[in-house]
Amino acid sequence: MKKLVSLMAVLALGAGLATVPAAAQEKGTVGIAMPTKSSARWISDGNSMVEQFEAAGYGTDLQYAEDDIPNQLAQIENMITKGVDVLVIAAIDGTTLSNALENAAASGIRVIAYDRLIRDSGNVDYYATFDNFKVGVQQASSLVAGLKERFPDADTWNVELFGGSPDDNNAYFFYDGAMSVLQPLIDDGSINVASGQMGMDTVGTLRWDGAVAQARMDNLLSAHYTDQNVHGVLSPYDGLSIGILSSLKGVGYGSGDLKMPIVTGQDAEVPSVKSILAGEQYSTVFKDTRELARVTVGMVDALLQGSEPEINDTSTYDNGVKVVPSYLLEPVSVDASNWEEILIGSGYYTMDQIQ
Repeated sequence: MKKLVSLMAVLALGAGLATVPAAAQEKGTVGIAMPTKSSARWISDGNSMVEQFEAAGYGTDLQYAEDDIPNQLAQIENMITKGVDVLVIAAIDGTTLSNALENAAASGIRVIAYDRLIRDSGNVDYYATFDNFKVGVQQASSLVAGLKERFPDADTWNVELFGGSPDDNNAYFFYDGAMSVLQPLIDDGSINVASGQMGMDTVGTLRWDGAVAQARMDNLLSAHYTDQNVHGVLSPYDGLSIGILSSLKGVGYGSGDLKMPIVTGQDAEVPSVKSILAGEQYSTVFKDTRELARVTVGMVDALLQGSEPEINDTSTYDNGVKVVPSYLLEPVSVDASNWEEILIGSGYYTMDQIQ
Protein backbone atom coordinates (compact mmCIF):
# COMPACT_ATOMS: atom_id res chain seq x y z
CA MET A 1 0.00 0.00 0.00
CA LYS A 2 2.85 2.39 0.88
CA LYS A 3 4.43 1.69 -2.50
CA LEU A 4 1.11 2.33 -4.24
CA VAL A 5 0.63 5.63 -2.40
CA SER A 6 4.20 6.66 -3.25
CA LEU A 7 3.68 5.77 -6.90
CA MET A 8 0.44 7.79 -7.01
CA ALA A 9 2.24 10.76 -5.44
CA VAL A 10 5.01 10.60 -8.02
CA LEU A 11 2.47 10.37 -10.83
CA ALA A 12 0.55 13.32 -9.41
CA LEU A 13 3.72 15.34 -9.14
CA GLY A 14 4.65 14.41 -12.71
CA ALA A 15 1.21 15.40 -13.91
CA GLY A 16 1.56 18.72 -12.12
CA LEU A 17 4.93 19.34 -13.72
CA ALA A 18 3.59 18.43 -17.12
CA THR A 19 0.96 21.14 -16.91
CA VAL A 20 3.47 23.95 -16.34
CA PRO A 21 4.45 24.53 -19.99
CA ALA A 22 0.80 24.33 -21.05
CA ALA A 23 -0.16 26.92 -18.43
CA ALA A 24 2.54 29.20 -19.76
CA GLN A 25 0.83 29.24 -23.14
CA GLU A 26 -2.80 28.80 -22.21
CA LYS A 27 -3.66 32.10 -23.89
CA GLY A 28 -1.77 31.38 -27.11
CA THR A 29 1.69 31.66 -28.62
CA VAL A 30 3.48 34.85 -29.63
CA GLY A 31 6.13 34.81 -32.35
CA ILE A 32 8.85 37.38 -31.61
CA ALA A 33 11.19 38.30 -34.49
CA MET A 34 14.20 40.35 -33.38
CA PRO A 35 16.87 41.77 -35.73
CA THR A 36 20.18 40.84 -34.10
CA LYS A 37 22.06 39.84 -30.98
CA SER A 38 24.98 42.09 -31.92
CA SER A 39 23.38 44.89 -29.87
CA ALA A 40 22.84 44.36 -26.14
CA ARG A 41 19.69 46.41 -26.50
CA TRP A 42 17.93 43.79 -28.66
CA ILE A 43 18.94 40.99 -26.31
CA SER A 44 17.33 42.94 -23.48
CA ASP A 45 14.18 43.49 -25.57
CA GLY A 46 13.86 39.80 -26.34
CA ASN A 47 14.43 38.72 -22.74
CA SER A 48 11.96 41.28 -21.40
CA MET A 49 9.24 40.18 -23.80
CA VAL A 50 9.69 36.46 -23.14
CA GLU A 51 9.59 37.06 -19.40
CA GLN A 52 6.51 39.28 -19.49
CA PHE A 53 4.58 37.29 -22.09
CA GLU A 54 5.12 34.04 -20.21
CA ALA A 55 4.14 35.70 -16.92
CA ALA A 56 0.91 36.78 -18.65
CA GLY A 57 0.16 33.21 -19.74
CA TYR A 58 1.54 33.16 -23.31
CA GLY A 59 4.00 30.83 -24.94
CA THR A 60 6.76 32.49 -26.96
CA ASP A 61 8.87 31.73 -30.00
CA LEU A 62 11.81 34.16 -29.95
CA GLN A 63 14.10 34.32 -33.00
CA TYR A 64 17.08 36.54 -33.85
CA ALA A 65 18.01 37.00 -37.51
CA GLU A 66 21.53 38.46 -37.07
CA ASP A 67 20.77 41.34 -39.46
CA ASP A 68 20.16 38.92 -42.33
CA ILE A 69 16.93 39.83 -44.16
CA PRO A 70 16.31 36.41 -45.81
CA ASN A 71 16.90 34.81 -42.42
CA GLN A 72 14.29 37.02 -40.75
CA LEU A 73 11.80 36.34 -43.53
CA ALA A 74 12.34 32.60 -43.15
CA GLN A 75 11.91 32.84 -39.38
CA ILE A 76 8.64 34.76 -39.73
CA GLU A 77 7.30 32.34 -42.35
CA ASN A 78 8.19 29.45 -40.04
CA MET A 79 6.30 31.07 -37.18
CA ILE A 80 3.27 31.49 -39.46
CA THR A 81 3.48 27.83 -40.49
CA LYS A 82 3.68 26.75 -36.84
CA GLY A 83 0.50 28.72 -36.16
CA VAL A 84 1.49 31.45 -33.72
CA ASP A 85 -1.43 33.63 -32.66
CA VAL A 86 0.35 36.99 -32.95
CA LEU A 87 3.60 38.21 -34.51
CA VAL A 88 5.73 40.86 -32.81
CA ILE A 89 8.34 42.03 -35.32
CA ALA A 90 11.34 44.33 -34.99
CA ALA A 91 12.21 44.45 -38.67
CA ILE A 92 15.74 44.53 -40.06
CA ASP A 93 14.45 46.27 -43.18
CA GLY A 94 10.97 47.64 -42.71
CA THR A 95 10.19 47.47 -46.44
CA THR A 96 10.77 43.75 -47.05
CA LEU A 97 7.95 42.04 -45.15
CA SER A 98 4.85 42.69 -47.27
CA ASN A 99 4.52 39.16 -48.68
CA ALA A 100 5.14 37.53 -45.31
CA LEU A 101 2.52 39.73 -43.69
CA GLU A 102 0.00 38.85 -46.41
CA ASN A 103 0.53 35.22 -45.45
CA ALA A 104 0.09 36.10 -41.79
CA ALA A 105 -3.17 37.93 -42.54
CA ALA A 106 -4.43 34.98 -44.58
CA SER A 107 -3.83 32.80 -41.52
CA GLY A 108 -5.61 35.24 -39.20
CA ILE A 109 -2.41 36.23 -37.43
CA ARG A 110 -2.29 39.79 -36.10
CA VAL A 111 0.93 41.79 -36.36
CA ILE A 112 2.54 44.34 -34.04
CA ALA A 113 5.54 46.31 -35.29
CA TYR A 114 8.01 46.56 -32.44
CA ASP A 115 10.09 49.75 -32.21
CA ARG A 116 10.74 49.75 -35.98
CA LEU A 117 7.86 50.63 -38.27
CA ILE A 118 7.01 48.03 -40.92
CA ARG A 119 6.42 49.89 -44.16
CA ASP A 120 4.40 49.29 -47.34
CA SER A 121 1.92 46.87 -45.79
CA GLY A 122 -1.69 47.22 -44.72
CA ASN A 123 -1.30 44.15 -42.53
CA VAL A 124 0.34 45.93 -39.60
CA ASP A 125 -2.20 46.24 -36.81
CA TYR A 126 -0.32 48.29 -34.21
CA TYR A 127 3.06 49.83 -33.49
CA ALA A 128 4.81 49.98 -30.10
CA THR A 129 7.78 52.32 -29.93
CA PHE A 130 9.34 55.35 -28.29
CA ASP A 131 8.85 58.95 -29.36
CA ASN A 132 11.60 58.73 -31.96
CA PHE A 133 11.47 62.38 -33.03
CA LYS A 134 11.98 63.32 -29.38
CA VAL A 135 15.00 60.99 -29.21
CA GLY A 136 16.64 63.12 -31.92
CA VAL A 137 15.64 66.33 -30.16
CA GLN A 138 17.22 65.05 -26.93
CA GLN A 139 20.42 64.02 -28.71
CA ALA A 140 20.84 67.40 -30.39
CA SER A 141 19.89 69.33 -27.24
CA SER A 142 22.50 67.39 -25.28
CA LEU A 143 25.05 68.02 -28.04
CA VAL A 144 24.46 71.77 -27.89
CA ALA A 145 24.58 71.78 -24.08
CA GLY A 146 27.90 69.92 -24.20
CA LEU A 147 29.35 72.32 -26.77
CA LYS A 148 28.48 75.28 -24.56
CA GLU A 149 29.98 73.57 -21.54
CA ARG A 150 33.22 72.26 -23.06
CA PHE A 151 33.91 74.88 -25.75
CA PRO A 152 32.39 78.11 -24.42
CA ASP A 153 34.90 80.36 -26.21
CA ALA A 154 34.49 78.98 -29.72
CA ASP A 155 33.05 81.48 -32.20
CA THR A 156 31.70 78.59 -34.26
CA TRP A 157 31.43 74.94 -33.31
CA ASN A 158 32.60 72.40 -35.88
CA VAL A 159 30.16 69.50 -35.84
CA GLU A 160 29.77 66.38 -37.97
CA LEU A 161 26.52 64.47 -38.42
CA PHE A 162 25.87 60.74 -38.42
CA GLY A 163 22.58 59.04 -39.19
CA GLY A 164 21.25 55.57 -38.54
CA SER A 165 20.52 52.82 -41.02
CA PRO A 166 18.53 54.07 -44.04
CA ASP A 167 16.42 50.89 -44.03
CA ASP A 168 15.25 51.64 -40.48
CA ASN A 169 12.31 54.06 -40.47
CA ASN A 170 13.31 55.29 -37.01
CA ALA A 171 16.60 56.64 -38.33
CA TYR A 172 14.77 59.39 -40.20
CA PHE A 173 12.82 60.41 -37.10
CA PHE A 174 16.03 60.55 -35.07
CA TYR A 175 17.73 62.67 -37.72
CA ASP A 176 14.76 64.99 -38.27
CA GLY A 177 14.34 65.49 -34.55
CA ALA A 178 18.00 66.37 -34.17
CA MET A 179 17.97 68.73 -37.13
CA SER A 180 14.97 70.59 -35.72
CA VAL A 181 17.42 71.73 -33.04
CA LEU A 182 20.62 71.97 -35.07
CA GLN A 183 19.46 73.51 -38.35
CA PRO A 184 18.72 76.96 -36.86
CA LEU A 185 22.22 76.97 -35.34
CA ILE A 186 23.73 75.94 -38.66
CA ASP A 187 21.76 78.68 -40.40
CA ASP A 188 22.93 81.40 -37.99
CA GLY A 189 26.58 80.26 -38.14
CA SER A 190 26.80 78.94 -34.56
CA ILE A 191 27.49 75.46 -35.93
CA ASN A 192 29.61 74.66 -38.97
CA VAL A 193 29.47 71.27 -40.67
CA ALA A 194 32.94 71.47 -42.17
CA SER A 195 32.47 68.47 -44.44
CA GLY A 196 29.20 69.81 -45.79
CA GLN A 197 27.78 66.30 -45.40
CA MET A 198 24.13 66.52 -44.40
CA GLY A 199 20.92 64.58 -45.05
CA MET A 200 20.18 60.92 -44.40
CA ASP A 201 21.11 59.96 -47.95
CA THR A 202 24.65 61.13 -47.16
CA VAL A 203 25.17 60.54 -43.44
CA GLY A 204 23.22 57.30 -42.97
CA THR A 205 25.08 54.26 -41.61
CA LEU A 206 23.82 50.98 -43.04
CA ARG A 207 22.87 48.37 -40.42
CA TRP A 208 23.97 50.72 -37.64
CA ASP A 209 27.51 49.39 -38.15
CA GLY A 210 30.08 50.87 -35.76
CA ALA A 211 33.00 49.88 -38.01
CA VAL A 212 31.42 51.80 -40.90
CA ALA A 213 30.97 54.84 -38.65
CA GLN A 214 34.59 54.62 -37.50
CA ALA A 215 35.85 54.46 -41.09
CA ARG A 216 33.72 57.45 -42.08
CA MET A 217 34.97 59.43 -39.08
CA ASP A 218 38.56 58.59 -40.08
CA ASN A 219 37.87 59.99 -43.54
CA LEU A 220 36.20 63.13 -42.19
CA LEU A 221 39.13 63.86 -39.89
CA SER A 222 41.77 63.40 -42.59
CA ALA A 223 39.84 65.40 -45.18
CA HIS A 224 38.52 68.32 -43.11
CA TYR A 225 40.28 68.56 -39.75
CA THR A 226 44.00 68.73 -40.39
CA ASP A 227 44.12 72.46 -39.53
CA GLN A 228 41.03 72.82 -37.34
CA ASN A 229 39.39 70.84 -34.55
CA VAL A 230 36.07 69.06 -34.49
CA HIS A 231 33.99 70.05 -31.46
CA GLY A 232 31.04 67.70 -31.67
CA VAL A 233 29.57 64.66 -33.42
CA LEU A 234 25.88 63.85 -33.62
CA SER A 235 25.72 60.08 -33.22
CA PRO A 236 22.29 58.43 -33.12
CA TYR A 237 23.33 55.15 -31.45
CA ASP A 238 25.88 53.97 -28.89
CA GLY A 239 27.30 51.32 -31.22
CA LEU A 240 28.21 54.07 -33.71
CA SER A 241 29.49 56.30 -30.92
CA ILE A 242 32.06 53.72 -29.84
CA GLY A 243 33.47 53.59 -33.38
CA ILE A 244 33.46 57.39 -33.71
CA LEU A 245 35.27 57.75 -30.38
CA SER A 246 37.88 55.21 -31.43
CA SER A 247 38.57 57.29 -34.52
CA LEU A 248 38.81 60.51 -32.49
CA LYS A 249 41.11 58.98 -29.88
CA GLY A 250 43.24 57.55 -32.68
CA VAL A 251 44.30 61.04 -33.74
CA GLY A 252 44.80 62.36 -30.22
CA TYR A 253 41.47 63.76 -29.11
CA GLY A 254 40.95 63.38 -25.38
CA SER A 255 44.66 63.59 -24.59
CA GLY A 256 46.95 66.50 -23.80
CA ASP A 257 45.33 69.82 -24.64
CA LEU A 258 43.07 68.34 -27.33
CA LYS A 259 39.66 68.11 -25.72
CA MET A 260 37.34 65.24 -26.58
CA PRO A 261 34.51 66.40 -28.85
CA ILE A 262 30.93 66.11 -27.61
CA VAL A 263 29.59 62.76 -28.86
CA THR A 264 25.98 61.69 -28.35
CA GLY A 265 24.39 58.24 -28.45
CA GLN A 266 21.32 56.11 -27.79
CA ASP A 267 20.29 52.95 -25.92
CA ALA A 268 22.41 53.40 -22.78
CA GLU A 269 24.50 50.30 -23.52
CA VAL A 270 26.96 49.37 -20.78
CA PRO A 271 30.18 50.18 -22.74
CA SER A 272 28.81 53.63 -23.55
CA VAL A 273 27.71 54.31 -19.97
CA LYS A 274 31.26 53.43 -18.90
CA SER A 275 32.56 55.72 -21.65
CA ILE A 276 30.43 58.56 -20.28
CA LEU A 277 31.88 58.02 -16.82
CA ALA A 278 35.38 58.04 -18.33
CA GLY A 279 34.72 61.47 -19.87
CA GLU A 280 34.63 60.22 -23.47
CA GLN A 281 31.07 59.85 -24.77
CA TYR A 282 29.06 62.81 -23.53
CA SER A 283 25.51 61.44 -23.40
CA THR A 284 23.09 58.74 -24.48
CA VAL A 285 19.33 58.29 -24.63
CA PHE A 286 17.78 55.66 -22.37
CA LYS A 287 14.80 53.70 -23.67
CA ASP A 288 13.45 51.32 -21.03
CA THR A 289 12.86 48.11 -22.96
CA ARG A 290 10.96 46.67 -19.99
CA GLU A 291 8.30 49.32 -20.51
CA LEU A 292 8.19 48.70 -24.25
CA ALA A 293 7.70 44.99 -23.57
CA ARG A 294 4.93 45.82 -21.09
CA VAL A 295 3.10 47.92 -23.68
CA THR A 296 3.51 45.20 -26.30
CA VAL A 297 2.16 42.50 -23.98
CA GLY A 298 -0.82 44.75 -23.28
CA MET A 299 -1.46 45.18 -27.00
CA VAL A 300 -1.32 41.44 -27.64
CA ASP A 301 -3.53 40.69 -24.65
CA ALA A 302 -6.15 43.17 -25.86
CA LEU A 303 -6.07 41.83 -29.42
CA LEU A 304 -6.51 38.21 -28.38
CA GLN A 305 -9.18 39.03 -25.80
CA GLY A 306 -11.20 40.92 -28.38
CA SER A 307 -10.73 44.42 -26.97
CA GLU A 308 -8.96 47.54 -28.24
CA PRO A 309 -5.26 48.00 -27.38
CA GLU A 310 -4.26 51.21 -25.63
CA ILE A 311 -2.72 53.72 -28.05
CA ASN A 312 -1.70 57.37 -27.76
CA ASP A 313 -0.84 58.31 -31.35
CA THR A 314 -2.99 58.02 -34.47
CA SER A 315 -1.24 60.42 -36.82
CA THR A 316 2.56 60.13 -36.80
CA TYR A 317 3.40 56.77 -38.33
CA ASP A 318 2.21 56.49 -41.93
CA ASN A 319 3.80 53.36 -43.37
CA GLY A 320 2.97 54.20 -46.98
CA VAL A 321 -0.28 52.23 -46.96
CA LYS A 322 -1.93 53.25 -43.69
CA VAL A 323 -1.37 55.27 -40.56
CA VAL A 324 -0.50 52.61 -37.99
CA PRO A 325 -2.09 53.19 -34.57
CA SER A 326 0.79 53.51 -32.11
CA TYR A 327 1.81 53.76 -28.50
CA LEU A 328 4.79 56.06 -27.95
CA LEU A 329 6.91 55.82 -24.82
CA GLU A 330 9.07 58.62 -23.44
CA PRO A 331 12.87 58.45 -23.94
CA VAL A 332 15.20 59.92 -21.30
CA SER A 333 18.46 61.78 -21.94
CA VAL A 334 21.31 60.44 -19.78
CA ASP A 335 24.73 61.94 -19.04
CA ALA A 336 27.26 62.05 -16.22
CA SER A 337 24.90 64.12 -14.07
CA ASN A 338 21.96 61.70 -13.90
CA TRP A 339 23.09 58.24 -15.02
CA GLU A 340 22.93 56.71 -11.55
CA GLU A 341 19.48 58.02 -10.78
CA ILE A 342 18.06 56.90 -14.15
CA LEU A 343 19.87 53.64 -14.85
CA ILE A 344 20.62 52.28 -11.37
CA GLY A 345 17.67 53.85 -9.59
CA SER A 346 15.23 52.27 -12.04
CA GLY A 347 16.79 48.84 -11.56
CA TYR A 348 17.70 48.60 -15.24
CA TYR A 349 21.34 48.02 -14.34
CA THR A 350 23.14 47.16 -11.12
CA MET A 351 26.15 49.14 -10.00
CA ASP A 352 28.32 46.06 -10.49
CA GLN A 353 27.48 46.06 -14.21
CA ILE A 354 28.73 49.62 -14.63
CA GLN A 355 31.73 49.80 -12.31
